[in-house]
Amino acid sequence: MQQEQSDRVLTALQEFFTTPLATKLSKHQQVSPQAAALELFRDVAATVPAYKTFLTARGIEPTAIQTLADFQQLPLLTKDNYLRCHSLPNFCRHGQLERCDMVAASSGSTGKPTYWLRYLTDELQIATRFEQIFHDSFFADTRPTLAVVCFTLGTWVGGMFTTDCCRHLASKGYPITVVTPGNNKTEICRVVQELGSLFEQVVLLGYPPFLKDVIDTGRANGIEWQRYQIKLVLAGEVFSEEWRSLVGERVGANNPYYDSASLYGTADAGVLGNETPLSICIRRFLAENPEVARSLFGESRLPTLVQYDPLSRFFEVQDGTLLFSGDNGIPLVRYHIADTGGIIAYDAMLEFLRSHGFDPIVTLQQQGTRGIHALPFVYVFGRANFTISYFGANIYPENVIVGLEQPQIREWVTGKFVMEVKEDADRNRFFSIVVELAPGVEGNEAKRNAIATSIHAQLLRLNSEFANYVPPEYQIPHVSLAPTGDPEYFPVGVKHRYTR
Repeated sequence: MQQEQSDRVLTALQEFFTTPLATKLSKHQQVSPQAAALELFRDVAATVPAYKTFLTARGIEPTAIQTLADFQQLPLLTKDNYLRCHSLPNFCRHGQLERCDMVAASSGSTGKPTYWLRYLTDELQIATRFEQIFHDSFFADTRPTLAVVCFTLGTWVGGMFTTDCCRHLASKGYPITVVTPGNNKTEICRVVQELGSLFEQVVLLGYPPFLKDVIDTGRANGIEWQRYQIKLVLAGEVFSEEWRSLVGERVGANNPYYDSASLYGTADAGVLGNETPLSICIRRFLAENPEVARSLFGESRLPTLVQYDPLSRFFEVQDGTLLFSGDNGIPLVRYHIADTGGIIAYDAMLEFLRSHGFDPIVTLQQQGTRGIHALPFVYVFGRANFTISYFGANIYPENVIVGLEQPQIREWVTGKFVMEVKEDADRNRFFSIVVELAPGVEGNEAKRNAIATSIHAQLLRLNSEFANYVPPEYQIPHVSLAPTGDPEYFPVGVKHRYTR
């Protein structure tokens, strides 16, 4: 028996059950997030064998790290320089794997899973992110709610983690009942029809394109979604505000600030931040004012915009990409997640918007009174390492390259391609790949189909997330063939990018 473990759980549960949400979300105004990040560093440096080795190999003496400026000079952690260099127990405190009670998996570019450990106390801090959404957006503290987990179940992090967090909220006293059909469309529709009318509202939790597919399939089969007061919890992908409006319309939702919310999460450390009614209000304004958005974010495309608790996840920005530090079963210090994006302080965000004639607080208060917390913002465009996200699965160029290297296929192509997720006129997403033909090779339908089949086969073989997350009817890529040096996709003399 591990008495320390049970004591830790009892303390964490006591705090989770007795601390009001508003108190929890304002704590960073009394406790310095910078000091908390330094304390996390000291603890990890003293107790985690892999991190001790990491620092020693770089000649870093932990006692020399005294200030935030010192902290910001610490080398970044990555999968290559840290997570692939040690055995799993060495990432845990005192090298004790048994200090964690849950293992989840994510698959990388080789298809080989990376395993992530956590303990119940790690789930409780992530449950607060779900509490923000269920309390502030869905008023689930007063409305009996059916939470339908539509993320993939099994070892994959999304389904089980989401289920656990929703059950923690129910244990806290929220009138939430959880059902777990996973990514089975038939079962999702069945449980909503048979159970949904027993509750005041139904929350669907899943990846954006999959939930839209569920909703469209249900409509085609006569489901009247508006009967169930549908709310959505989304994760894994950037989507447009037009998409939010369309899906809201199809389920009969009429308040976009309070009817859906997206999570910014990762297998590495759970949920890092979440959309709030305030962040959605701001994002919808920016969607209608692209020049203001460009001025704020530096790009014309609209990123995911969420708020985060800096005592739970301490964000930094380096060279346009995000770093974070946070406590988990595998604690991470200055971890480089390879997402492009940035952070904006709460007051700075409001000042910027007011300088452009928009006060989101006033606008939001016309719609509701919840969801306004003085938390900083983080915005996320997506992975910087040529990865795209499709139905929550990370798709890597390395997976596609193998499909183009198969016999016969490799005689037709140069190996260059551009992959992206597009939307059709009905805002359904599809996986698009433009492939560069070898010099002198002409494209035809037979070649296009053969290339699509080859890529699909290798994705299923190499990428377990793709195989498990993406519904079969959406897996075959839409392949287009372009001539060598095509100026739009393959300009000569320009460094090639595999994604858009």
